Amino acid sequence: MAEPKAGSLPATMETKGARLSNKTCLVTGASRGLGRAVARRFWSEGASLVLPARQPDSVASLVAELPARAEQRLVALSLDLNDPESVRSLVPRTKAQGVETLAVLVNNAAALGPIGRAWENDGAEWAAAVTADLVSPALICGAVVPWMAHRPGGRIINLSGGGATGPRPRFTAYAAAKAGLVRFSEILAEEVKELGITVNCVSPGVMATDMLAAVQRAGAGAAGEKEVATAQKGLGGGDKTMQAAVDLITFLASDASAGVTGKLISAVWDNWEEFPERAAELSASDVFTLRRIAGRDRGLAWCDK
Repeated sequence: MAEPKAGSLPATMETKGARLSNKTCLVTGASRGLGRAVARRFWSEGASLVLPARQPDSVASLVAELPARAEQRLVALSLDLNDPESVRSLVPRTKAQGVETLAVLVNNAAALGPIGRAWENDGAEWAAAVTADLVSPALICGAVVPWMAHRPGGRIINLSGGGATGPRPRFTAYAAAKAGLVRFSEILAEEVKELGITVNCVSPGVMATDMLAAVQRAGAGAAGEKEVATAQKGLGGGDKTMQAAVDLITFLASDASAGVTGKLISAVWDNWEEFPERAAELSASDVFTLRRIAGRDRGLAWCDK
């Protein structure tokens, strides 16, 4: 497949800096929503991009927005990342396009899955959502780590989502998969430390995306009144939240985030701007991680033997 050519960037997306210059970044789910916004920001920061998609034409309009620069490349690949065979071909096919190194992976692509009470969900749809939200990102990480390890400073950023840190009724597939992805990321962060790679998860917050629109369409009967109200609010003003998520993801992709690994970080609630100055303190703590709460943690002595 011919390499797409970049076009012109709107005035609102002028170059912000060069924090990602000389870095090749792979972003999944870049055809819309957060993934698209991340790809645009990365390009403005000097990154070259690899954008796998089931239908590469879906990223054509994004490609047309990006200003052509001699020092940056953009490669779009036709790949179904929910298919293990396609995931196995990701690295060799990317290399075949002349991409020598990979510095950053952003696992953004996801599926909301069935909405409703667990026993009313379609089993095939439930399994497909878990594949898209947990199995595929994990396999992609496994595929790129050996390649990424050839150059120090690799960054893996996995997108968490609602339900990863607390019960989310009527969204069991999505929430359970995202919780699993966070724990997988914590484990992988430990495994790749000696390779100089960091792994973190981002909780982006409520954004105006197709997923949120799907919740609204499902209605209170399937999704619950609270979820629909949250969706309506997010659809009415989620742009600011998306900007915060892009800012955090760009930070984690950059050299400024060195030493930050194994964390689940909220773009909305966490003061991640101070992380560079507090990297040692952060590394020694279990803050921003998934942990069991024991009775002793809440002053309930009777819970402990």
